[in-house]
Amino acid sequence: MIEFRYHQMRSAQLIREAELQRLAREAVRARRTARHEEPAGHDGAATESHTGRTRRHRTPHTA
Repeated sequence: MIEFRYHQMRSAQLIREAELQRLAREAVRARRTARHEEPAGHDGAATESHTGRTRRHRTPHTA
């Protein structure tokens, strides 16, 4: 009987964890779509902040 109760508790815990992970994925997806939506009345290319320059790789300094 103890094993059955343990199995029920573990199953409920896994279901709760799966639900939390699903909610987290939905939140990330919603933030991503909100970030990628273009503001109304603006040109998509003009709002990009890319400069076209490559980043300079910095070498580590010795102590």
